[in-house]
Amino acid sequence: MAIDAPSSPSAQPWSDRLRHSTVILIAAALALSVVVSLGELSALHAAIVFLCIAAAALIPWRLHDPAASRDDVRRINPVESAAVAAVVAGMPDPAVLLDRAGRVIHLNAAAAQLAPALRRNELAQFALRSPEIITALREAIATTEPRRATYLDHVPVDRWMELMITPVPVPTSFGGADKCMLMTFHDQTPLRRVEEMRADFVANASHELRTPLAALSGFIDTLQGQAKDDPKARERFLGIMHNQATRMARLIDDLLSLSRVELSAHVRPDTLVDLVPIIRQVADGLEPLARERQVEVEIHLPEPPVMIAGDREELLRLFENLIENALKYGASGGRVIVSLTSSAGTDGTQEIRVMVRDFGPGIAPEHLPRLTERFYRVDVGDSRSQGGTGLGLSLVKHILNRHRGRLLIESVPRQGATFTACFPQTKTPV
Repeated sequence: MAIDAPSSPSAQPWSDRLRHSTVILIAAALALSVVVSLGELSALHAAIVFLCIAAAALIPWRLHDPAASRDDVRRINPVESAAVAAVVAGMPDPAVLLDRAGRVIHLNAAAAQLAPALRRNELAQFALRSPEIITALREAIATTEPRRATYLDHVPVDRWMELMITPVPVPTSFGGADKCMLMTFHDQTPLRRVEEMRADFVANASHELRTPLAALSGFIDTLQGQAKDDPKARERFLGIMHNQATRMARLIDDLLSLSRVELSAHVRPDTLVDLVPIIRQVADGLEPLARERQVEVEIHLPEPPVMIAGDREELLRLFENLIENALKYGASGGRVIVSLTSSAGTDGTQEIRVMVRDFGPGIAPEHLPRLTERFYRVDVGDSRSQGGTGLGLSLVKHILNRHRGRLLIESVPRQGATFTACFPQTKTPV
């Protein structure tokens, strides 16, 4: 069985030209034949003229065919194409694509903002002066292997950044392969801050628990030893032990409550509750503390129900913390006012405001922004003597966040403090 050999690429253009010029050559041959038959031109001259016409029709006067032009286009470096630039520009993190020499080929807007000194076709080492970056980049270029580095960026603010350098295989203009370096930067500052907050939280919680545990252990040893037969000492020590155990139980209770609220922070309560009886219940429950501290509690609540979407148990805890703080730390003023009003919020929408005001010593301005931090106390000694855990206002803030509310704190030294819990007003069906 015979197999037809394919025509060579060099012969293909000639056959195409011959096919396209057939009509011209036939017309020229007929015209010359008529002229020769009329005796106007000799056969030799006619043959010469026909050869000239055939040469003009068949010779490729265009020196570069379309295929060659496309090859010339392909000789442009593929990495510098618009498609690669679009990919780098679309990356969410700061990204820089470098050649093997460390020159910048492409960078996105995030990278330009992170390092304004970066310029295309310039060495990245001159713009990124961090020793960790330069070391990682040199090692990646020398070994063509991925490298990772973490460094602290001080400008414009302190930020922990993680750099990842990944070799990327790319085609070359001559059909070979090369490797570029893709640098991506990841901001690790939020994770670092969360880790620091967790470490501080564990340290503070451990310290707060260690103190009452040490006191209980010490008094138990004393009661088992030298004070075993001393009724007065036993009575005194048992009272202190009771206070320390109560403090430890409250701390654990606050920690568990805070943990539960944080776990459900993304779920907004959908049950309608009336704030008026909740506030009255809390005020009645704290009446013995008010008598003990000789503080008069004034309650200003409307007669009709005030409904919001909320969790009853969490709201009880919230108002208990606010009113109890006013009774403990503002007792010197002799009066606490609890009121409920409706007013327009910052965005123009109506909101329910529960205000707890005391007339005590007040709070210095520098402490106000940090009052809702965990274990933050204006006066550590006073807070512990009052039985505080340092978690009350933090719990209030998280409960309000879950109810999509906000906490307002106003205070002037020696004129008392005002804590206002703001809730979005719920439209009740008519």
